[in-house]
Amino acid sequence: MELLHIKKDIPFMRYAHVTAVISLLTFVAAVFFLYTRGLNFAVDFTGGTVMQVHYDQSVNLSDIRTELAHSKLDLRDVVVQTIGNADDVLIRMRSKAGTSSSKIGDEVMGVLSQSNSGIHLRSVEYVGPEVGKELANNGALALLVVSVGIMLYLTMRFEWRFAVSGIIANLHDIVIILGMFAAFQWEFSLPVLAGVLAVLGYSVNESVIVFDRIRENFRKMRTASVPEVINNAITRTMSRTVITHAMTQTMVCAMLFFGGPPLHYFALALTIGILFGIYSSVLVASPLVLWMGVSRSDLVKSSGRKEGTA
Repeated sequence: MELLHIKKDIPFMRYAHVTAVISLLTFVAAVFFLYTRGLNFAVDFTGGTVMQVHYDQSVNLSDIRTELAHSKLDLRDVVVQTIGNADDVLIRMRSKAGTSSSKIGDEVMGVLSQSNSGIHLRSVEYVGPEVGKELANNGALALLVVSVGIMLYLTMRFEWRFAVSGIIANLHDIVIILGMFAAFQWEFSLPVLAGVLAVLGYSVNESVIVFDRIRENFRKMRTASVPEVINNAITRTMSRTVITHAMTQTMVCAMLFFGGPPLHYFALALTIGILFGIYSSVLVASPLVLWMGVSRSDLVKSSGRKEGTA
């Protein structure tokens, strides 16, 4: 299926230096916000109070969030979600200085019992920041392992220049996501970390599609220059890119607007990643491959030997 019928190749590589400057500026801005403001870690990483309550009948989670938000308890980073059944609810919140978890639990129960008497406290406990630190370290390790795996995959499938270009473009997307979360102080939780890792895998897929078409063009377009080969590869995959990303973003928008607070920032991270994934695959990875000096002989060995012999 071809959505866009583009007869003439778009000269993307002609504007590669301009897009490189834009990418560098956004990258530096993201690093600046990460350094100066840092990530607004959720209770998953900072530790806090975790409560499990049971209702005699199913309850609307939005009502619970509204009641706690409008209470005078000054609760921060409250996360409300069901546990299996609609009548079992898990409430997580950041602990307050000088207040024990048991006292916070009593205060929360006092607020919730005003609107619903059929509520019972199952458990209340304190989760220390050590657990969150371990989760953060494991997340960073997962990011490192995935990045190394992507580089090895691209090196075996294509060539080392493609591997370096692909991983730089993917890390560019990750840093941009983290920088935006730091700039706007959006809550960074475990679901957001999962979204970041998903973007890393999703973004490399787009790069592989473009790289594969570049390799194919080197075999077909024997008289074309390297910029012409790359321009044709990007242009001929644009229809597939638009369709794939539009369908993916449609699903992500459903989570963003209708998934509620638990999925909001997860979907937001995916949205940023999808948009910058398109940009980086076309205007970051491809120019890097060009500037690293990729040639037809790097991918088409037999052709290179014949040309050298001739």
